Amino acid sequence: MIKRLLVTLILVFGLSQACYAYWIWTPETKKWTNPKYAPKESPQEQLIFAKSYYEAKDYISAYNEFKKLVKYFVDAVEAPEAQYYMGLCLEEMGKYYEAYRSYQKIIEKYPFSNRTDDVLKREYIVAQKLLDQKTKLVGIDFTGENVAMEIFKKVVENAPYGKYAAASQYKIGLTLKAKRYFKEAADEFQKVVDNYADSEWSEPAKFQIATCAARSSLDASYDQTLTQDARDKFNEFVKTHPEAGLSQEAGVKMSELKDKEAESSYRIGQFYDKQKAFDSAKIYYNYVIKNFPNSVWYAKAVEKIQALERSRL
Repeated sequence: MIKRLLVTLILVFGLSQACYAYWIWTPETKKWTNPKYAPKESPQEQLIFAKSYYEAKDYISAYNEFKKLVKYFVDAVEAPEAQYYMGLCLEEMGKYYEAYRSYQKIIEKYPFSNRTDDVLKREYIVAQKLLDQKTKLVGIDFTGENVAMEIFKKVVENAPYGKYAAASQYKIGLTLKAKRYFKEAADEFQKVVDNYADSEWSEPAKFQIATCAARSSLDASYDQTLTQDARDKFNEFVKTHPEAGLSQEAGVKMSELKDKEAESSYRIGQFYDKQKAFDSAKIYYNYVIKNFPNSVWYAKAVEKIQALERSRL
């Protein structure tokens, strides 16, 4: 019995000593602190310590150490640098949206940081990476495109005339176009033309506006106005940019739209034909014959006119 009691006392005493070895009372804060989780004595030391993990590619440990600096030395000049490296660590771990949020905190909390240009660059790169993947946040499924578009918008908002603003604005339009929101996409491309006319993105944006108009027209079988509008936009692009590499593609698109317009007119003629509104049908068939002599719909329209004339004999 006495022996068992002695063993128990030794264990209790030993464990208590072990616990006290890891926890220290600090009179300044009047709290127990564990040196294992405490930061270094200065932000400079903490930054160097955290970077040692980053350079060793231990991104989880590096992230935790940079986070300590931001938490315990929030007003230090090293804080925005630590916040920036937190974003880099998250990127390396493939947590792109979290990386963006970390970078954005620098813009919001440290607006005079010398890392602002680097932040805009990293946000732009992160958005591009997100375009090719899907993420799941807070139990809700988000497509990479939606999250990427949010970041591109923030890049433009952060620096409307910065290095990555025009490219980001263009990518917003591309993302909407990929989701088949053609009108909304055209509006975003128009912002590139209006706000960044001298940028390298202005010319492609004009081409994309015409493309969006063309895609909209393809979704409207009988709406010739959309088709004509798209053709006019491509025609304007070719006239104003005859030397542009995209002009050749624009010419192909114009031919496709012309054929689409011929088909649309022919189909409308067919509709009136079936309704026995023969005079109206002839108007559309003749429109095809007059305006689209090189189209495959020309011969079909001629046949329809001849059939209508024979039926009246």
